[in-house]
This record gives sequence, structure tokens and C-alpha cells, in this order.
Amino acid sequence: MVACQYTLGELADKLALDCIGDREVVITGLATLASASQGQLSFLANPKYQKDLLGTKASAVIVSAEVAACCPTNALVAANPYLSYAQTSQLFDSRCVAQGSIHHSAVVSTTAKLAPNVSIAANAVIGEHVTIAANTSIGAGVVIGDYSVVGEDCLLHANVTVYHGVTLGDRVTLHSGCVIGSDGFGFAPSPTGYIKIAQLGGVKVGCDVEIGAGTTIDRGALDDTLIGNGVIIDNQVQVAHNVQVGDNTAIAGKAGIAGSTIIGKQCTLAGGVGLVGHITIADKVHITAHTVVSKSITKAGSYSSGTGMQETSAWRKSAVRITQLDDIAKRLQRLEKR
Repeated sequence: MVACQYTLGELADKLALDCIGDREVVITGLATLASASQGQLSFLANPKYQKDLLGTKASAVIVSAEVAACCPTNALVAANPYLSYAQTSQLFDSRCVAQGSIHHSAVVSTTAKLAPNVSIAANAVIGEHVTIAANTSIGAGVVIGDYSVVGEDCLLHANVTVYHGVTLGDRVTLHSGCVIGSDGFGFAPSPTGYIKIAQLGGVKVGCDVEIGAGTTIDRGALDDTLIGNGVIIDNQVQVAHNVQVGDNTAIAGKAGIAGSTIIGKQCTLAGGVGLVGHITIADKVHITAHTVVSKSITKAGSYSSGTGMQETSAWRKSAVRITQLDDIAKRLQRLEKR
């Protein structure tokens, strides 16, 4: 890893931000307002942390124009401090980049096509007729199945499994333990048990996609499972066969998406959301945590299900009352008719 440092002025120029204070102060890293020390840059994006601003020891803080006047140290002024923080974090990212080396223990098929500057770490296995584009890093223990395609500037962390016939676009990041292209859960019942349906499709992942650790994306039964451009998927998410996820949609941890569901563009699925199969979700839909979606959503907006948290004693009373709602509704209808 290579240590990074910039002057505050250099950061201001790279991020196109106004600088208030000493442009020559050296920034060596990022930290929160509460934990920052000299030489570190922090940010204020959430008003509830404004109390930490006055006591911060950071050498500089990314703030909005409204807050800049009360910043006790040097400042970078941003219209969206959180976005500017995200952009700054990339400048200090110390992860290794592709060096174009192939470890002697890696197994690479003679029919695989590797572009310049592809790195392959120890014990990786690259199958028949795989294509890997330039500047891509393949981590230790990664397996890429036959006839798969990996785009440019991709990063596959250790122990990722990419099955056969999978296509990854450019700038895709796959975190450890994720599985792309496993068989969908397709079985036909028969008098003697279940008959497996061969999963004949693949998975196509767009560009600028990040998929978290332990997430599984199943291949299609006939057509491909499709993940659009700019999609971000958290850890331990299940995406079933023939699902389609639209561009720039975000899916948080433990979400489960059943087969043949279509999710629109710019949607957000919070943690633990469950979607039944064969439904369609419109563009720009936000689904709150642990919601179970049992039918299609046809217009943008925020959707929730379940009950809010209560003290256990109150929740038990509410649960009993829920079972009484049908009887109450019938009694009300009879009263209204009278």
C-alpha cells in the first residue's frame, strides 16, 4: 500500500471546491469529526454531528456554505459535503491496483484471453475461453467459469466464484464470497419427487456495479438474469433467476428477490426487504426495511409493510387486536347498514 497525501489546495482543485484557510496544510488521511487529528480531513454532512465540529482537531473540514462561517479550522466548501467526502475518499484509497502479474500457483486455461495489465493472484482458476479485459485484478482463490467475460478495471476480491457464461461489464467490484451465476431454484414436482430444471441462461452485469460479500445472483432459466449499470448491492443479498435490476438501483443487506421480478431504475431496497416472484417495481421506488412486497408497484414513492416497534407488552396487545380486525370490520358494516 502506498501512503497518500495532498495539500488542502490540491484537494480543492481536484474536487472543484472553494478553500477557506491555509491551502498549504498537508492532508494525510480522513477521519470523523470526533476522532480526527492534525493532518486529517473530516466532513459534516449530517446536522446531528454539528456539535462535534466546534471541538474537532481536524486540519480541515468539508462543510456546506451555511456552516463554513462557524468552522473552527480550514474548510473546503461544498454544495453536497457527503458527495465531496465520497469523492475525496477515492483519492486516499490504499487498495492495490493491477500490476499485470500472474501468480505461479494460478491455473489459467490456454484458451483464456488476457488483456495487458491483468493481475491474477494465488490459486485462482480461469476457465476455458474466458476473456479478461485490461487493468483487472483477480484475487486469491477466485474461480471464473468457462466462456465468461470480465470487463476492464474490474476488481474480484478473494474467493469470488463466477460460474460459466457470465458477463461482467467494466469497473465491476465483486467482494469476497459472492457467487455470480449459480443455478436458479427451478424444480418441477413429479409423483416421485422434484425434477431439476436445467438453468440455461446466464448473468449479465453492467458497468460500474459493486456487489457485496456473500451475495448470490442466480443465472436465468432460459433468458439471462440482468443487473443494470451503476447498481450497488450490499452483503448477503439473494437475487433469483431471471430477475432484472434497473440502472442505479441500490439493494441493502439481507434483501431477497424471488425469480422473474423486474426492478426499475433508481430504486432503493432497504435491509431485509423481500420481493415475491413475477412482479414489477416501477422506477424510483423506495422500499423500507423488512417490507414484504407481494404485488407489483406501479408508481414511484416510498412503500412499507409490517408494524413499527413497540415495547413487547404493547406489541402483544396489538398482535391480538390484528387478529380481531376482520370481526370488527364485519360488525362495523352491520352497524352502518342499520
